[in-house]
Order: sequence, then structure tokens, then C-alpha cells
Amino acid sequence: MNERRVTSQDVATAAGVSQSAVSRVFTPGASVSAATVAKVRAVADRLGYRPNVLARGLVSGRSRLIGVVVAYLENQFYPDAVERLSRALQAEGYRIIIFTVMGRGEGVGEVIEALLDYQVDGIIAASVGLSDTLTRRCADAGIPVVLFNRGQIDQRLSQVTSANRQGGQDVADFLVGGGRKRIAHVSGWLGSSTGFDRAEGFADGLSKAGLPLMKQIDGKYQRDVAAAAALEIVEEVRPDAIFVGNDHMAFAVLDALRGTGVSVPDDIAIVGYDDVTMASWPSFDLTTVRQPSGRMVASTVEMLIRQIDDHAQPAKKVEIAGEIVVRGSAPAGGGDGARV
Repeated sequence: MNERRVTSQDVATAAGVSQSAVSRVFTPGASVSAATVAKVRAVADRLGYRPNVLARGLVSGRSRLIGVVVAYLENQFYPDAVERLSRALQAEGYRIIIFTVMGRGEGVGEVIEALLDYQVDGIIAASVGLSDTLTRRCADAGIPVVLFNRGQIDQRLSQVTSANRQGGQDVADFLVGGGRKRIAHVSGWLGSSTGFDRAEGFADGLSKAGLPLMKQIDGKYQRDVAAAAALEIVEEVRPDAIFVGNDHMAFAVLDALRGTGVSVPDDIAIVGYDDVTMASWPSFDLTTVRQPSGRMVASTVEMLIRQIDDHAQPAKKVEIAGEIVVRGSAPAGGGDGARV
């Protein structure tokens, strides 16, 4: 238990190389020959050496850590996105630390202090419920910030989203094209850019088709609120289609309608937004807008690393178009729609 910790100098001596060569072997992207890498790693494994990443960060001025801040992990879209972000950043030599903010931003102050204490090289803010205070303060501290799947008015902050407004309009066109005329919307939280943009695009699409939006209720991205909203809509306006602002809420809507005598899709077509894995499960078979999360992640990581390498990089706003995936809850043309 009292054995001395193995150092990089121990490895260098045993491998017959310089200490700087050992350092380069364990530094992502450093220039070092394959033969030296093989020799040093073999000796390191034999001696049980592991580099002190935090100490190396103090010397280099880089922690190689990225703070990923989330607040909505019950939505299946976000765990998948965080896993993709982790893999993509790991390929670039970075590791992530996940920070959670509860509800609509409780605990933001503690998260800000932790982000600063860990001296993260950059931040990805990956939830619609995050307070603008967090992202603005971190940007003020000189830490590059990229917003993932959310927007802000602050023009200093880069952001990557799907084309939410266009996605909402595409859903309207799809439902109208399928012969639906009494159409309602359980929106995402209208205090968020994603919820607002999807709702506005949807309403615009219906208006252009000459149809009214029969009723809209803010589902607040919460299952119980969305389920109650759907039952209220069915009771009041008897729609033949409901667009739900994300899949997490759409699953709740489908569950709520079961046992009410309403048939999906014969009486009411249901369309969601995200295309999480559960959407394809037979129990839901949900028609939905597929968020291009792979391309969103790639763009986010590329943008963040550019800003870490050059803080003078201008902020960018990237929107990536998605596509409607047709399943049983809203078949194309109102019939036995094709699956994709």
C-alpha cells in the first residue's frame, strides 16, 4: 500500500527513451514514431504507469475536458446525443464531464462554479431548459460555449439545431397532404427556442394551406402535461390529427388515448419530433420528424474545437434539416403509409 507511484521518468529509464518522449506518447496528436509508442506503452503497462492528466493540463494550460450541461435526460433524445458527443470528443482527445441542471435552471450557480473550478476547455449546453445566465457567464469568463439543440438571442454564442421551424412546417404539409383538416398541436415548452420555432413553423404551414390551428396547448416537454393536454384537445375540438412537439411527449399522448375509444390513426393521426429509438417500437410505431443528431453532434464538436484553438473565431448558427419518418401513427395519405 505504501509503494511509490510510478513516474514518467521511471518509464523513460526502463524504455531507454527521454522523459519528453514518454510525454509525447501519452499526448493526443503529438508527433512520435510507432516504434516508440509500442515500446513506451509496453513498459508503462508492465510498470503500471498512468499519466497524471490533471497535472499535465496545468502545465499545458489545457485540461482536455469539455463540460456538457444537460437538464432533460428523461427525454430519450439527450442520452443518445450525450453518448455521441462523448465518442466524437474522445476521438479528438477530449473527455466530457456531465453537469446536470434541474428543472428550468435550479442549481445554475453551483454548476457555473464547478465548470470554472474544473477549468474546462469548452462547454456544450445541451438542453432547452438551461438558464441563459449559465451560458452568458461562462462566455464572459472566456470559455467557448456551443449550444446544442437550443438557441439564444446572445449573438456571441454558437448554436447547432435542427431546422425546427421548417420541421414544423413539414409536419403541417404532411398532415394536410394526408387529408387531415382538424389539426391541433401539443407544443414543446414555448419558452424555449425549439418549442417556439416548431410551433410557429407548424402554424405557418397550416395557414398557408388555408386551415386553422384548431387548438394549441403548451406541453412544457413534460409527459403528464402533454397527456392531459391531448385529452383536453380531444374533448374540446375533436381533431383528426395532433402534432406533438417531441417524441417524449408523443409517447405520453399515445398512452393517454389508449382506452378512450379513440383510434390512432383512424380517428386521430399523431406525429412527434426527434425519432428516438422508442419511436420505432411496435407499441408506439410513431410517425415523427427525425432530428439529424449525428450531423448535429459533428457540427457541434467541430465548432467547439475551432473556438478552443482560436478564441477569435466568430459565433455561428447552424441549422440542419431533418426528415419525416412515416410509421403507423400517421400513415402517408391517410392509408397504409410506407415505412422508412
